[in-house]
Amino acid sequence: MTDARSAQDHSAQDRLLAALSERLGARHVRTDPAGIAPHLVESRGLYRGHALAVVAPGTTEEVAFTVQACGQARVPVVAQGGNTGLVGGGVPFGGIVLSLTRLDRLRAIDPLGASMTVEAGMILADVQAAAAEAGMLFPLSWAAEGTARIGGGLATNAGGLAVLAYGNARDLVLGLEVVLADGRVWNGLKALRKNNAGYDLKHLFIGSEGTLGIITAATLKLYPKPLSTCVGFVGLPSARAALALFERMRAGADRGLTAFEYIPRFGLEMVLRHGIDVRPPLAGAHAAYALVELSSPRPGADARAEMEALLAGAMEAGLVEDAVIGGSAAQDSALWRLRELLPEVQKAEGGSIKHDVSLPLSQLADFLEEASAACEAAMPGLRPCPFGHFGDGNIHFNLTQPVGMAKAEFLSQWGRFNAIVHGIVERMDGSIAAEHGIGLIKRDELARTADPVGLDLMRRLKASLDPHDLLNPGKVVALSDDPPPALPV
Repeated sequence: MTDARSAQDHSAQDRLLAALSERLGARHVRTDPAGIAPHLVESRGLYRGHALAVVAPGTTEEVAFTVQACGQARVPVVAQGGNTGLVGGGVPFGGIVLSLTRLDRLRAIDPLGASMTVEAGMILADVQAAAAEAGMLFPLSWAAEGTARIGGGLATNAGGLAVLAYGNARDLVLGLEVVLADGRVWNGLKALRKNNAGYDLKHLFIGSEGTLGIITAATLKLYPKPLSTCVGFVGLPSARAALALFERMRAGADRGLTAFEYIPRFGLEMVLRHGIDVRPPLAGAHAAYALVELSSPRPGADARAEMEALLAGAMEAGLVEDAVIGGSAAQDSALWRLRELLPEVQKAEGGSIKHDVSLPLSQLADFLEEASAACEAAMPGLRPCPFGHFGDGNIHFNLTQPVGMAKAEFLSQWGRFNAIVHGIVERMDGSIAAEHGIGLIKRDELARTADPVGLDLMRRLKASLDPHDLLNPGKVVALSDDPPPALPV
């Protein structure tokens, strides 16, 4: 009986692949190991999956055909964009990988209406460039923007470097086009600022990580391009002083404060030790640093003069120990590079246990002090590296292994440190998933920490929109009791 069922499954899969090859073209249905391999692991390498094939539709209609055919064959579908995720959300464990890389067209841009419509596979940097060419700004920005696709960013509600001024991904979306689990296409691409015609369905799919539907296109908000920009790099005596500086600069610059990034001393030391073409921004060392950006779209605005005045006042108040201000676009870029290299250079120091958390701003300094002390007490020699988007309360609370410790031994303690860090986050009314999503790595923690009513609503939505659990199954919320794959150690 088992052999007969297996034969039936293989026959159904063969028919599915034949149908997809006929509709999409054989070259867009990869079943060879070399073609599938890049889609089985995310950038962190935390999980290694497996898949029947990688399918690359070229239109929304082909996406709908693929999803409908897979649904009829009861074959799971895992959508991928640039595969730059960090929580296991894009790793397949069977079924089809649906690559959106061929859906990469700019459909429309409207400078007067301050909107643009793009397909989900368009690289974020290309979205930014298309907006700039039209004299506008699309402000969403991530470290992986040169390879990450806009659809994946919306599916995870990615935050990034400009949330302080412009909001998360969901705040930049006017409308979506989505392929549902049954193959129907919801066209919600209206470029309207006001639309109260029923439920705002786009927010079901933004942040759902491909578990409720597959985003194929989006209408995005644009903003006036900044005409004056200035970046400062500031040395501070503590994280608490950085928070006080943020409060002071927000009061002084209001919406002109477009970035406020926190870097600990250990973080900058790693960048200077392992980064290429970098140099110390300040003469001495400090306990903490902040990268601050001011910008304005107003003609005649002088962001540099405003930066100088605000930092001078903060220095007189004893908050700032030293600072440097970029004098050109190249100098601003060099200062930003010190922040942008930080995730990458951590690899050179060994294993890193990562936490993407957010706290109320009033709790941020207390969290950093308490969580760092608790983790260091749990493992002598541990090197905390909390950095990130101070202005919106999002901290990447990363823990670098002690010098000389085996990487595998250190990573085996991931669950132990999750309990410590996330326990403090929960007590301070924060979130265990600020901008990277839940995916697989935090799925069971979400089930443990979420409000029970909220969790029930999530599961009901999943069961209603995807009753056969075929869209990215096992991610975010599980409809079965199957445990997630273990982290590699």
